[in-house]
Amino acid sequence: MKDDLQKATALRSDYIVVKALEDGVTVIGLTRGENTKFHHTEKLDSGEVMIAQFTENTSAMKIRGKASIQTAHGTVESGK
Repeated sequence: MKDDLQKATALRSDYIVVKALEDGVTVIGLTRGENTKFHHTEKLDSGEVMIAQFTENTSAMKIRGKASIQTAHGTVESGK
């Protein structure tokens, strides 16, 4: 039963699309819970695209560098 609930939750979780607009864009996944911690980091070069999902472990993402970020709520650009 728990596995079915986890699968259903994963299917409904939000995704974001990050497109690097310069070399060295960093995407950092942050944990959920009492103590927020970094749990995953990816480096993207210009033109690379990463599709990321919020999960029961990932509650936030931090993006460093110039990138286009697409969400269900719209598109935002990070960096200078």
